[in-house]
Amino acid sequence: MAYKTINPYTNELLKTYPNTTDAELEQALASGHQLYQQWRTAAPSTRAATLHQLATLMRTEKHQLATVLTTEMGKLIGEAEAEVELCADIADYFADHGADLLAPTPLTTGAGKAYFAKQAVGILVMVEPWNFPYYQIMRVFAPNYMVGNPMILKHASNTPSSAAAFADVVTRAGAPAGSLTNLFISYDQVSATIADKRVAGVALTGSERGGAAVAQEAGANLKKSTMELGGNDAFIILDDADWDLVKTVAPQARLFNNGQVCSASKRFIVMADKYEDFLAYMKAEFAKAKPGDPLDPTTTLAPMNSARAKQKLQKQVDAAIAAGANVYAGNHPIDLPGQFFEPTILTDITKDNPAFDEEMFGPVAAVYKVHSEAEAIALANDSSYGLGSTVFSQDANRADRVAQQLEAGMTTINRAWITAPELPFGGVKHSGYGRELCELGLNAFVNEHLILNASEH
Repeated sequence: MAYKTINPYTNELLKTYPNTTDAELEQALASGHQLYQQWRTAAPSTRAATLHQLATLMRTEKHQLATVLTTEMGKLIGEAEAEVELCADIADYFADHGADLLAPTPLTTGAGKAYFAKQAVGILVMVEPWNFPYYQIMRVFAPNYMVGNPMILKHASNTPSSAAAFADVVTRAGAPAGSLTNLFISYDQVSATIADKRVAGVALTGSERGGAAVAQEAGANLKKSTMELGGNDAFIILDDADWDLVKTVAPQARLFNNGQVCSASKRFIVMADKYEDFLAYMKAEFAKAKPGDPLDPTTTLAPMNSARAKQKLQKQVDAAIAAGANVYAGNHPIDLPGQFFEPTILTDITKDNPAFDEEMFGPVAAVYKVHSEAEAIALANDSSYGLGSTVFSQDANRADRVAQQLEAGMTTINRAWITAPELPFGGVKHSGYGRELCELGLNAFVNEHLILNASEH
């Protein structure tokens, strides 16, 4: 596997990284296991200061760290800076709350005095994607640093500079060796690492295909895993929606991070009487996207993260059209050297169209017409995925009732999807299992150790 930094705006190869040797992998495992043994007898509160220092460094160096993201995977510089800020917030959150959330939980029983302790389990393997190169790491790193689980990181092959930058700032924050070891390993080495007896679990964010492969390895070795995979999220606009609010939210709900978000809204489900108006509005808004240098704050359309990603998305759009989908807007080449993809709107996608039940990871919106609330819910749930969803209605009780009927791990009402340290992230069906962030993410890899003293009551 070649780990390379290629600027998707200029197509320039900036840096190549050597693959990790088996000896280097063994050293990382030995270092991580030694640290785990030390951390087992240290209170979580002793690790909080390092996370706070990490947050401070990330805020202080926000622009420099963001520039690494933008140069490597094309993210708009403003969005990149927001990602760095979010990572700092996550670090602070778990530093502030981790120790309390990990406190022993008393149990009521007639058998004696009982409680369960939340204890570390050992080294975790992190397999992370390129679309949010820092945020994806921090979602796992911050809570598990407080728990006391050392981590080995295998990042995407096209974001090695981001992985190296994150690992560097963790070290400079004062984290001991072995806390987070970034390795440029192959998939065969990932398998060997998961099988190693010093490794307790694996956390993956990525594609359905990648998740299935890693989950199989974890299962074969009886290792716990969490899988945060793709999504084909529904954006439901009910007949009593606030249309001024819908218009404010809908375009960016699809175009944020150039549409390269697993939990972005991808299927817009609109009532028949508003369908044509919604299409016209989205077309006009998509046409305003300004392609250019993502380091320029005036640019509003970034390049795709790589030539490969652009080619894949184009093949998906072509296949959708061949199967009968209509191009309402977009799908024209952009005359710039970078990996740009014109924001595109597809309609008339029937159930036998491959686009009906696949994730398009880029600036492509699918718009569907429905005639009732029940039809909207049925369409939203007619998907292999179940990550996020969005409901717009001015009736709070109605919106809540609809939200509870959706087969999704996350639903937002009257706003686009949001992530925050205190909110759990994760999905159902082919979108994966397990949760990150919040107390649920903190507990993803802990040993709930029952302690029962029959002599005390």
